[in-house]
Amino acid sequence: MHQDIINASVISTVNTQMVTIPGGEIELRDDRIKQRWKVEIEPFLLSKFLVTQELYFEITKTSPATFKGGSKPVETVSWKDAVIFCNSLSDKAGLKPCYTFNTDNEEIAFDHKVDGYRLPTEAEWEYACKAGTTGIRYGEINTIAWYKENSEKQHHDVGLKEPNPWGLYDMLGNVWEWCSDIYDETVYGSYRVIRGGGWSDEERGCMATNRRRSHPTSFKIDDLGFRIARNVEAKTK
Repeated sequence: MHQDIINASVISTVNTQMVTIPGGEIELRDDRIKQRWKVEIEPFLLSKFLVTQELYFEITKTSPATFKGGSKPVETVSWKDAVIFCNSLSDKAGLKPCYTFNTDNEEIAFDHKVDGYRLPTEAEWEYACKAGTTGIRYGEINTIAWYKENSEKQHHDVGLKEPNPWGLYDMLGNVWEWCSDIYDETVYGSYRVIRGGGWSDEERGCMATNRRRSHPTSFKIDDLGFRIARNVEAKTK
């Protein structure tokens, strides 16, 4: 019973930190292959904060971060670690998990339509990051982001810099963020998209349009974490 109360409190806190992102359209670009494409965005929910070490420990009972601190973003987590967290959080909330693990071939399938917690898609991430703005950043970099020039060689507690116009913190800088999407399966196989820039990046690394990728199970570094999303129709469930 005590653990059920703790779980309910954690889920309640998570849900109060979810921001409703309105629907719209975003044009993505890949400078590597010189392509642009548009994506329609349905309304969705996105956490105003990166997943913290405190929240990650509450759900997984592990503490993988290199720079310790309960209110600091969790990092040194793989994409697989992040989606396992999402599934575990969904289980504790009585929701259907978004990710299915195939033990035969180790593939992980993503169901965007169920009501559980998940990573944002790349298009959702960029759309939410820009928050209706049109520049490479939603504000002056020193006021919105921890990056190489001001981070003192480590990340910082979430929510200390100014949010974007939709109330989302640390969308740029502090730590990079895993997205659900495969980057380019024909070239990079199962590599997943990462976005946002981190504390060790130069100014040019912290832009809303930057796209990077890495291996979903073996890549873990101290400036890469994640935040959670959920379908908007699931908010009151």
